[in-house]
Amino acid sequence: MTMATVQPHVNDHPGYNVTLSSEAAAVPEIRRLARTACAAWNLSDEAANTAELLISEIATNALKHGRSCSIRVKVERPCTDRVRVSVVDRSRCLAELRQAAVEDVSGRGLLIVDALSDRWGSDLLPWGKRMWAEIVVKVEDGR
Repeated sequence: MTMATVQPHVNDHPGYNVTLSSEAAAVPEIRRLARTACAAWNLSDEAANTAELLISEIATNALKHGRSCSIRVKVERPCTDRVRVSVVDRSRCLAELRQAAVEDVSGRGLLIVDALSDRWGSDLLPWGKRMWAEIVVKVEDGR
């Protein structure tokens, strides 16, 4: 089991990140990271489910197309009412939203990300890209 790194964040909510091998076996751990972070922040099950699905879709895209032996996964709160999930890989090829044909067995991940997130995008980096998605969350328990 890989240990996630916890980092302080400017709004007093820790961010969580981990580097994992680029293999399908990493997806359950990636999903667990999102769920664990949302639980630590006392967010609703709905927020945790959405964050988990978003990071899973983004990570799966990076695993398929990222050209990396590893990926960097982050779950953070850039501000109190948002959760941001992101995945960094070595490919500089940006993902594109497209309509999959009915007979296609894949190609719907970004449609899911677009439908479930409040905003999403990609940032080019000198060594690759960061793909991210954000959701607005209701803060329970005053946090």
